[in-house]
Amino acid sequence: MALDATTPSITTDSVLGGSLTLRQPKAGHRVGHDALLLAAFAPADRRRMVDLGTGVGSCGLAFLTRVPQASSVLVEIAPELADLARENAALNDLSARVEVVTADVTRLCRPSGPDVPQVGAADLVLTNPPFNDTARHRISPDAARARAHMADGTLLEEWVRAADRCLAARGVICLIHRPQALADLLAALDGRFGAVEILPVHPRPDRPAVRLLVRAVKGRRTPPALLPGLILTDADGNPTAAADAVLRQGGGLVQT
Repeated sequence: MALDATTPSITTDSVLGGSLTLRQPKAGHRVGHDALLLAAFAPADRRRMVDLGTGVGSCGLAFLTRVPQASSVLVEIAPELADLARENAALNDLSARVEVVTADVTRLCRPSGPDVPQVGAADLVLTNPPFNDTARHRISPDAARARAHMADGTLLEEWVRAADRCLAARGVICLIHRPQALADLLAALDGRFGAVEILPVHPRPDRPAVRLLVRAVKGRRTPPALLPGLILTDADGNPTAAADAVLRQGGGLVQT
């Protein structure tokens, strides 16, 4: 059964300065900056997008809000979250541009994977893969939170392979991850993607990066480039103008 706004365990929240409304579970994994930053980092000239591990649809729907010419397939393994992604598409008048698929991303990297998303049909894949190595972190007792954050040693490569399967030649993958995973990220992309661009995200001017935004082009062999970082707040903890332009005004990050 789909969860609606009257369900006590569901909240209705506005993001991007009120331009996007999302219904999401009150407990467990909730929408944060990561999804909005990832959507902003995606190039605006793409028209056929796939969002792998969409959750309630936050990243994919944020991209569609910014790029009105685009359409998307949103992929989510959890049926209850896929239902919320459909509801959120309708809530934001985006249903005509959205198809939601309940599927395991790791099956998309196999020749026998689902028919949707169609092989080689997308020109953009957005993905926020699970971050944490299960061998190094305590697994959350909340099943949805654990599924969103925990990964084994092969999961990142499988998600990149799934993106590769979805993308046409010269299609773009955009993902967000932790800086500690940089070597694994480059290894997973190697041989499939090139022209890698890496944008560090810093919480404050004097703090190390806490996230890496990464995008790359299928079939390219150009060496990686490190872009100027994004700083979320100033020394007093106030949002920077650059962060505000993305997280409140719905603007895009660096475009090339």
